[in-house]
Amino acid sequence: MLKQFSRKGAKGQRKSFTSPFAPLHLCGSIFCLFLLTSCTVALAQNKSARFDPDGSFWLIGTPPNEFSDFGGINLNAKKLRRLPSPGLQTMEGKNFRFKTLTVKRHNFTFTTVTLGDVSYSFAGKFLKGGNFAETWLGDEAPVLEGTLTKFRGGKKLAEAKLKFSYFGGT
Repeated sequence: MLKQFSRKGAKGQRKSFTSPFAPLHLCGSIFCLFLLTSCTVALAQNKSARFDPDGSFWLIGTPPNEFSDFGGINLNAKKLRRLPSPGLQTMEGKNFRFKTLTVKRHNFTFTTVTLGDVSYSFAGKFLKGGNFAETWLGDEAPVLEGTLTKFRGGKKLAEAKLKFSYFGGT
């Protein structure tokens, strides 16, 4: 048994309504998309500009007599071949590895292991931020300053406030 249907009493479909604000809505959507894209790019750039001071730091000027054997401070968190091993290096080539180390933009501190009854400590701050290897910092421009202390037999032998320049390796 088939039922028969009729269109009698059916209503016609309504035509779609176009708002006079449709162009404004489209412009707003495009603006929001542009704003979202801009924020994403800004965040990506900020991430690449994070603080990364890996490299060597050399004393600016003539060292005080008590530090005449001082060579430099080496940071090499990524263990790159172009950079020396991390630690404090003397002119004679001794490398005092870090025993403790804090590397932050406004707080750079370390103590070294003891070699031949001598050890070092440092407390200072970086004068610039960013990724040092990707930025030209100048050969003699100070990028680090702080107080270097030398110990012999656990007793303070010498202390000096020093400034350092940056070398990113070859």
